[in-house]
Amino acid sequence: MATQLFEGKGHAAVYQKYRFAPGKELQQTILSYLKEKRTNPIELVVDVGCGSGQGTLFLAERFKKVVGVDISEAQIQEARDAPSPPNLSYLVCPAEELPFEDGSVDLLTSFTAVHWFDIEKFMKEVNRVVKPRGCVALSTCTADMSLRYGHCSEELTQIFRETTDLIFKYSHNRLKHVLEDYKEIFEALPFQDKKRITDIFDKTPMTVAGVVGYFESFSPYQAYMKDDPEAAKTLLQETEKRFLDTMGVSSRETPLEFWVRDVCILGCK
Repeated sequence: MATQLFEGKGHAAVYQKYRFAPGKELQQTILSYLKEKRTNPIELVVDVGCGSGQGTLFLAERFKKVVGVDISEAQIQEARDAPSPPNLSYLVCPAEELPFEDGSVDLLTSFTAVHWFDIEKFMKEVNRVVKPRGCVALSTCTADMSLRYGHCSEELTQIFRETTDLIFKYSHNRLKHVLEDYKEIFEALPFQDKKRITDIFDKTPMTVAGVVGYFESFSPYQAYMKDDPEAAKTLLQETEKRFLDTMGVSSRETPLEFWVRDVCILGCK
């Protein structure tokens, strides 16, 4: 069965506010692969587990018709409420039961979501809906993250990792797939022509407040909130103070660079 941890309206709103779009290096990795493999125009793109639509918007800027699907009604509502072009639509449905005809999808994507799916059932759906010579791009951001600001980047990254370690004590066992760089998911993809890239590094401009909000969007943090809300809130307050003190600034809107390593599975049917 799929694992549903992003259902609540509050969590969906935090996700919409603080999760970021796929970085430029990851985008370019996917687009370069499509250029290499595809000769026919891409008519239909399906983004599975689209959440509040950050990755889906990137696709809609480049392709004729894009459909984002997610099992969470709250996440899809956040996506629909955000500005979007007319070639983009959203549907509520499970990743394991996609409402598309056999061999109808030119490109199927998923950004930081496949580890929550029933992988065996999902891969059967991938094989069913993707056209011959159609492509897939299944990616995730990893726990390999760092912060950069002036001369205190190492100290900030250490604080970030200490907080992440505390939050990840509440991790679901499905996150093992992320920690293993999607190795098992890569092996499950039923295409002969496939590859897994594990060293895509992207930077995103953020603020101190944005980094703290990003923590809040983690599914383990939401589990921590349910278990001990006061401790969870205190952790983020103390983390923010440590960031500001280390940087020698007072404003939580102070900009910094957020770096993340992505993993991407690419395949052609």
